[in-house]
Amino acid sequence: QVQLVESGGGLVQAGGSLRLSCAASGRTFTTYTMGWFRQAPGKERGFVAAISWNAGSTEYADSVKGRFTASRDNAKNTVYLQMNTLKPEDTAVYYCAALDRPWPSIYAHDYGYWGQGTQVTVSS
Repeated sequence: QVQLVESGGGLVQAGGSLRLSCAASGRTFTTYTMGWFRQAPGKERGFVAAISWNAGSTEYADSVKGRFTASRDNAKNTVYLQMNTLKPEDTAVYYCAALDRPWPSIYAHDYGYWGQGTQVTVSS
């Protein structure tokens, strides 16, 4: 069992930065792939980024490549999403998720554990 709690969301101007954190509980965190997804009002939840258990493999949505970076600190049971050069279209609720396998997936249905989400709002 893995429990996830996101933090770090907020209101930022376009061009600014935020770092989201996702704290995980559960002894097997180190073996899980971790993903970030987001959902804007009226839209489906979409993939943002994923990072393998040892950070050796990452995946990013095309819309965030070069601007967002996923990382993790297994000693702290925490995964991060550094978001730079934010755009108004990045406004959404951001969720972290855990997948019980060592390589990333871009598909939400593969992830068995989800956090409650944190709101990111980017003003123009």
